[in-house]
Amino acid sequence: MPPVAEEMGLPVPYAQAERMVKARFWWKVRAALGRVPFMEDAIAAYYCAVDTATPLRVRITLMAALAYFVMPVDAIPDILSGLGFTDDASVLAATLAVVGSHITQVHRAAARRILMKPEARD
Repeated sequence: MPPVAEEMGLPVPYAQAERMVKARFWWKVRAALGRVPFMEDAIAAYYCAVDTATPLRVRITLMAALAYFVMPVDAIPDILSGLGFTDDASVLAATLAVVGSHITQVHRAAARRILMKPEARD
């Protein structure tokens, strides 16, 4: 198992974001499935963020964007139909514009496999 942020000596805000993402990401994916068009990108970003082969600065950047995605309270509440995920999509799109080249075909293929599994939709 790869070391967690605290073990690597990373700043506390990053460590908190990493814990929050790892604890809530898959719950949020199941809850938002079918309501957001960027789910494959979010899952691929998650796989890239937890991949130890990904450069640390990229992992930190992706983890921050994913933390925004999983936060229960954000700029536009996710419960608002049609608008709720626009801020999440904007944050993820901006992040991918900067570090998206680090998301590999392996990360994207893993995301597609998850989206095809019926249990991801439970």
